[in-house]
Amino acid sequence: MFDSKKKRFCVTEEEIFPFGAILVVDMRTGVNYLMSVTTGVTAITPLLDRDGQVVIDRVPTEP
Repeated sequence: MFDSKKKRFCVTEEEIFPFGAILVVDMRTGVNYLMSVTTGVTAITPLLDRDGQVVIDRVPTEP
């Protein structure tokens, strides 16, 4: 059930502003999330495109 060798989430980008912005991809679903990290507060939300649709990457399938 749990495969410890495969990571479900992959950090694809990190930016440091007055706060931290991290782009994370769910490797099972392809959904992109934007995570913001500030002092004492962390938030995560699905990343949306200009049309308001969730950004989904194609993820490799296993044979």
